[in-house]
Amino acid sequence: MTTQNAVGNSFAVVRQYAPYVQANWGYANHWYPALFSEELAEDGVKGVTIGGHDLALRRSQGKTYAVSDRCVHRGVKLSGKPMCLADGTITCWYHGFTYDLSDGNLTTIVGNPDDALIGNVRIRTYPVQERNGMIYVFVGDEDFSPVPDLSTDLPMKVTDDANPVAHLLGEHTVVKGIHRRLVGNWRLAAENGLDPGHLLVHWDNQLVVALDRALPLGLQALSEDATEMIDIPDGPKGVMNRYDKPELYRPVLENPKVNMTARGTVPHYFRVSLWVPGVLMVEHWPISNFVQYEFYVPIDDHHHEYWEVIAYRAETEEERKEFEFKFDNFLLPLGLLDFNNRDVFAREATEEHYTRFDGWTNEVLCDMDFSVVSWRKQASRHLRGYFSSPYHDED
Repeated sequence: MTTQNAVGNSFAVVRQYAPYVQANWGYANHWYPALFSEELAEDGVKGVTIGGHDLALRRSQGKTYAVSDRCVHRGVKLSGKPMCLADGTITCWYHGFTYDLSDGNLTTIVGNPDDALIGNVRIRTYPVQERNGMIYVFVGDEDFSPVPDLSTDLPMKVTDDANPVAHLLGEHTVVKGIHRRLVGNWRLAAENGLDPGHLLVHWDNQLVVALDRALPLGLQALSEDATEMIDIPDGPKGVMNRYDKPELYRPVLENPKVNMTARGTVPHYFRVSLWVPGVLMVEHWPISNFVQYEFYVPIDDHHHEYWEVIAYRAETEEERKEFEFKFDNFLLPLGLLDFNNRDVFAREATEEHYTRFDGWTNEVLCDMDFSVVSWRKQASRHLRGYFSSPYHDED
């Protein structure tokens, strides 16, 4: 099979998914993870950047708020030196401008409480949801309405598996993970996660070798049905590599021309899907009954926040403790770090070509890029807007 004529490096190819190619800064008007719950203590303040939006998050009286991380007065970051003098407010450390966290209104100025500005200016606020140990923020146009449900920007709940993995919003779901700022556009990171052709990167990985995983050199799609486009009404939109249907793929186990043979003897089932605005779900990975979620959160056009999250369904305290033990001693060091660091290297190596040499029109795609092309088309259909640069000092 072919990639539906999306092969080569012509502008005609790019037009098939032009909205996606334009999304250098990412997709606006979507929910994105900002922090793990454990990262934001009561009365704590943390600053994050999503799609060029600088946000300050504060937990006050048990509730989490997100506001613009720029004081209206002189533009300094509120999170640069957090100051919280009263419940439900955040104060700029520089001149004492104090804002209500619920609506962003300027409520007082510490050293000038009668100033005419009070009650007449504000900083922007952002919708926040905190679920199962993760804090999500809806980022985009201030007047975007209605704000969609958080579930629409997360992978679908798996129902077609005899032992379905935990959903991020599911009952009894526990999560642990890490996130880190990386060089590379968010799209290159997302495509790397879905791409069945990049298995070669992990051919000699410690996790694969230690578990004797029967990991092929590659997977050749035999039908257009191999990658399914999923469009749930009022729900998630994404693509899924149907590894659960072996008749749709031919595993490449050897290539005599380069004297390579797939290693490992223990079969392991997993399935990969990618969802708008850029969330990967790998079912039964790194081990059965666990699920790895990855978020590729745009920071700017050359950096993203790479979220690596392991989720599991734990109904008892004993199951929760066992999950935490496995995470600390196996899933984190061998999965999220050693295994995923191979992907990090690949993404960063790709960035130069797409940034400096217009890689979107100077790439030569092949049959194994079918799923990537399917993702680009699906993502082009379901964006709600674009982030753009907020900076005025760029050429």
